[in-house]
Amino acid sequence: MSLSEQLRPSAPLAEVDPLSMPGFDGDMAETKAALKEIRGELAELQEKLYAHGLSGDNRSILLVLQGMDTSGKGGVIEKVAGAVNPQGVTITSFKKPTEEELAHDFLWRINKALPPAGKIGVFDRSHYEDVLIVRVHKLASVGEIERRYEAINEFESAYVESGGTLIKCFLHVDQDTQKERLAARLEDPEKFYKYRPGDLDERALWDAYTEAYQVALERCSTDIAPWHVVPSGHKPYRNWAVGTLLLEALRDLKLDWPTPSFDVEAERKRVAAL
Repeated sequence: MSLSEQLRPSAPLAEVDPLSMPGFDGDMAETKAALKEIRGELAELQEKLYAHGLSGDNRSILLVLQGMDTSGKGGVIEKVAGAVNPQGVTITSFKKPTEEELAHDFLWRINKALPPAGKIGVFDRSHYEDVLIVRVHKLASVGEIERRYEAINEFESAYVESGGTLIKCFLHVDQDTQKERLAARLEDPEKFYKYRPGDLDERALWDAYTEAYQVALERCSTDIAPWHVVPSGHKPYRNWAVGTLLLEALRDLKLDWPTPSFDVEAERKRVAAL
């Protein structure tokens, strides 16, 4: 069974152990080495995807990262997206919508950020904020939020049908782990920039966010765009798991180097004659 199949939501979040390591046979100390082992193949397949994009192939991959504060979205971007050539990756961090963005449908800014052909796109937070924070803080009507679940499914289906592969990861941590990581930020001057006093206000709404995530997982995990619940209490496992999900998706594309559109032997002769 693939890791993708193992991590698909099959139980309430409250029953998923954030310190578990599904799909990994070794111990926690071995997870860092396991990620290093797949970095080479990740880089090679990403370059092949990029090459295909330059050759007219419309395929791309979008990695969506969601999770409570301190769940490790930035760490995944550094360790996983950082394993491949940055030329073939686009990273978008979605913040509070601007006035211009609010003047459009919530998916307008998301559509603009979809990765072009041949690239891997990474969303640090995503369109799901519009059924998460909006639901928790009651920033839209119940009817509008209900509409958005179906709109998300249709949007993701259209992306996949156009040649995209979607990998959606909910990075799952518990409150104790979050408290430890918040405290660690306050002990290291190099991590002060990661700490925001407002995070504690959001932490007070933990149960409401958990419920909002549960609904989003139930309503928007489809056959062509499934969610993955990634236990993220152990950072190295989290990174290995997301890296493996990306590797599985790249392998499924069955990529090889694209066939050149020119006569290779003729071009060799031309270069030799220079």
